[in-house]
Amino acid sequence: MKLGIVTYNIAKDWDLNTIIEKCEATGMEGVELRTTHAHGVEVSLSAQEREEVKKKFGNSKVELVGLGSTFAYHAIDSAEVKQNVEGTKEYAILARDVGASGIKVRPNGLQEKAGIPVEKTLEQIGLALRECGEFAADYGIQVRLEVHGGGTSYPPNIRTILDVADHDNVVACWNSNSGEVENGSVKQYFDLLAGRIGLVHTRDLIVGYPWAELFSMLKASGYEGFCLLEVASSPEPERILKYARAVWDALAG
Repeated sequence: MKLGIVTYNIAKDWDLNTIIEKCEATGMEGVELRTTHAHGVEVSLSAQEREEVKKKFGNSKVELVGLGSTFAYHAIDSAEVKQNVEGTKEYAILARDVGASGIKVRPNGLQEKAGIPVEKTLEQIGLALRECGEFAADYGIQVRLEVHGGGTSYPPNIRTILDVADHDNVVACWNSNSGEVENGSVKQYFDLLAGRIGLVHTRDLIVGYPWAELFSMLKASGYEGFCLLEVASSPEPERILKYARAVWDALAG
């Protein structure tokens, strides 16, 4: 397994050169670039600009693990769902062009208050993801469903969505949510998604989560991908990331 960062929060104000520089200086091996942040890797980039992004990472020690979107497919309005599906497809092409291996998408909630059964919303999300996964596969891009959102972050619901999507190119992005912990363990919920996890988001690796257990189960399941730190902004980011690297080496090395 390898360690990197998500640019959400700690690197939201950094340009690409700064991201690469700080990752190399702190032992971060990869990065997921979150949309809307200062580094500006968006679908609006020209072909030349996309190639420049790809070259920056290709000439560095840092892997562009993926792009992090906010696309979701739970809306009641079918036109909104379609818009998110089409946006995901554009994002998959961007990911291919800049040299990333995948894109992160998410469910963002259920529609029970509107009288829509949970099962129907989960099916809707899964079918949308199948379309996205089929499209992205043609570009060599993996679609990673973040374990996210009110109700949809419940791992059994994520498993249902993945089963409906029924596509090898659609995987889970384990999100290290506190709600996954029962009696100090995440094993019950991890086992539901083991073998379907394509990316892992972690927090600060310090308190409130059984990190050693998670890393042990990931390795036992054959996971060889990235664990990406999603940590708060800091006036001393290099110190925080170096410390996280040391903790990671102790827990997962």
